[in-house]
Amino acid sequence: MKIEKAERLKRLPPYLFKEIDRQKEEVRAKGMDIIDLGVGDPDLPTPPHIIEASQRAASDPANHRYPSYSGMHDFNAAVARWYQRRFGVELDPGEEVVTLIGSKEGIAHIPLAFIDPGDVVLVASPGYPVYHIGTQFAGGEPYYMDLLKENGFLPDLKVISQESAQKAKIMFINYPNNPTAAVATREFFESVVAFAEEYNVIVCHDAAYSEMAFDGFRPMSFLEVQGAKSVGIEFHSLSKTYNMTGWRIGFAVGCTDVINALGQVKSNIDSGAFQAVQIAGITALEGDQACVEEMRQTYAERRDILVAGLHAAGLSIEKPRATFYLWVEVPQGYTSAGFASLLLTEAGIVTTPGNGFGAAGEGYVRMALTVDRDRIREAVKRIEGIGL
Repeated sequence: MKIEKAERLKRLPPYLFKEIDRQKEEVRAKGMDIIDLGVGDPDLPTPPHIIEASQRAASDPANHRYPSYSGMHDFNAAVARWYQRRFGVELDPGEEVVTLIGSKEGIAHIPLAFIDPGDVVLVASPGYPVYHIGTQFAGGEPYYMDLLKENGFLPDLKVISQESAQKAKIMFINYPNNPTAAVATREFFESVVAFAEEYNVIVCHDAAYSEMAFDGFRPMSFLEVQGAKSVGIEFHSLSKTYNMTGWRIGFAVGCTDVINALGQVKSNIDSGAFQAVQIAGITALEGDQACVEEMRQTYAERRDILVAGLHAAGLSIEKPRATFYLWVEVPQGYTSAGFASLLLTEAGIVTTPGNGFGAAGEGYVRMALTVDRDRIREAVKRIEGIGL
């Protein structure tokens, strides 16, 4: 019997981080000690009070049955209260909030609610791969908005062709940004709302890194801008804020019609998030937030060590105000993949080539601050030893 994959799978390149794992294991098999600055998976543990809440909830038989498709009312209400405290944005937990099995799940599924074959989706390049993968799975056509250094890694909406803008159904944006670590201004968000209103485009803002910001900087929500809730939604996750990547709990908030459509897709695909995890999420959102500040301080210290070390090694890097990523320009004469390969084979350091996030990411590698300070110092020492 010949097993034939669907065309949608054949058209996809290997998933970026799966390919990095393969290369990493090849080098490790040769006996080299690996320092992994590749995938953005926090090395910090989930705070104890969140774990304890989940343990209690997991022991309760009431939580062993199917959960609500759209999420527990108590969790959605906690999300609404958190948005009010954090951003001053009012949300109706019954109509403007939906619980997700991690924000990646919601991002991948939202095109199924609105995209028919041939429809256009505006996605950033470089950008989180799921934006264009979800688009292609739904039969849509990605239109890549280049994020360039000279524009502060914000897309220039004025260069989108009239034809593409009129065909577009969804725009994905993400600030603070993965992979560039750029942050957005209120003026940029206002221009996005104006664009969405003019061309009838649904805005999907991925705000997963809003709480991972440093030096007193507090990123804003897209929904703080007047008119934003009428044109779009915001995805959020507990993964990075509370070191809960493996728990798979997130949410989307905003425009009622968009939230309801996403919920309709989910009710036909999954059976909701485990209630014990949602209860842990309530504890995270409404409990002591000292753990979040400790997380920020930890990553800020790591950032400062790595930025200083990269500068000393002769590399060009701007100190990020948010996320736990560094967007590092590769030395002259190297491609993104070539420099990432050099770091891996000569220094045992895993990074992510920028072109893996899209063609406009060529010329950069992404480094994640997901190892402790001693390992970062060791990484700096190894990079200096290459003699760039």
